Amino acid sequence: MIKRRRFLNFATSGLCSFSMAYLLGSCSEKSPQNLAQSSLINSTTASLDYSGIKTKVLRMGYQSAGDLFRNRRVLEKRLEPLGIKVEWAQFAQGPQLMEGMAGGRVDVGSVGETPPIFAQVAGSDLVYVVGTQRTATTGTSSVIAVPPESPLQKFEDIKGQEVYFQKGSASHYFILRALQSIGLTIKDIKIKSMATIEARGAFLEGRIPVWMTGDPHYAIAEKMGRIRVIKDSVGLDSPGGYYISDRKFAQENPGLLKIIIEELHALDKWADVNRDEVAKLMITEQKLDEDVVARVMSRRSFAGRRGLSPALIAEQQRVADLFFQEGVIPKKINIQDALLPPDLYAAITPSEIMV
Repeated sequence: MIKRRRFLNFATSGLCSFSMAYLLGSCSEKSPQNLAQSSLINSTTASLDYSGIKTKVLRMGYQSAGDLFRNRRVLEKRLEPLGIKVEWAQFAQGPQLMEGMAGGRVDVGSVGETPPIFAQVAGSDLVYVVGTQRTATTGTSSVIAVPPESPLQKFEDIKGQEVYFQKGSASHYFILRALQSIGLTIKDIKIKSMATIEARGAFLEGRIPVWMTGDPHYAIAEKMGRIRVIKDSVGLDSPGGYYISDRKFAQENPGLLKIIIEELHALDKWADVNRDEVAKLMITEQKLDEDVVARVMSRRSFAGRRGLSPALIAEQQRVADLFFQEGVIPKKINIQDALLPPDLYAAITPSEIMV
């Protein structure tokens, strides 16, 4: 149980409550023996069969904000003829999902750019599967907000304030970059870690001074007239979200990863031209009001997937480096350590998204 809680304790309680010896040990440089083993694996990948599937059960993790992939049941339709069952597990946010993966309860799941970095720092043996495209308007649904009656009028007024968000989530990178854009650091605010769904009620009642949130929670607060945005994440250069897998599962089931990426790619194309159908699914599956869904859809784009190219890997490394430079994580990490061999990515990823 302690092992399963390591990542989330780090993400929610800060460095002081975490075992520094474990943290530093998990981030240390590879030994000569490990490097030799890694080189051997890379040198033999060309002869491996990337169509292999060993599992009969695929355990997918998703977040409480909802998941179109789950709602459309495209994986179930694709995998049923292969005798593979799909099980879905819901988590409050990305850090909790990564904890579930570290604890052996999830094989593959979708998170933002930040949770896998914190999980890698905490020693989780994960791999990146596929990324998400960003557009010029991406970020309008992720906001830093205050109650309408708040005396804070602009983002610069955030200095010294209590800011509520889930540590180790995408909001962590958002606030870091937003503060950096006005010459402040994470030390200039008082972080209060709380999952978005848990903080929503307190914010709507005016008991939280500054809240970082996203849709559909943002849209719900908008409908109630209980939110005033002081900053969105447009232009803050996040590389976007990822599907992440447990390394052992990925190595044993590359053919299944290929199917997941193919179905995600097809789903993005479908959603982009069937927005009304997407909205109906959100209403029925997430139990949201029509006007709330209309607000969510007005800010939502279906930009598609992005393969693990050198350019994307470099962008994710930049995010990890910023967390280290700002003292949020105690050790510089190498994103390359959380990757599969390049030729495996080439084999399981549609060529049109490997850019």
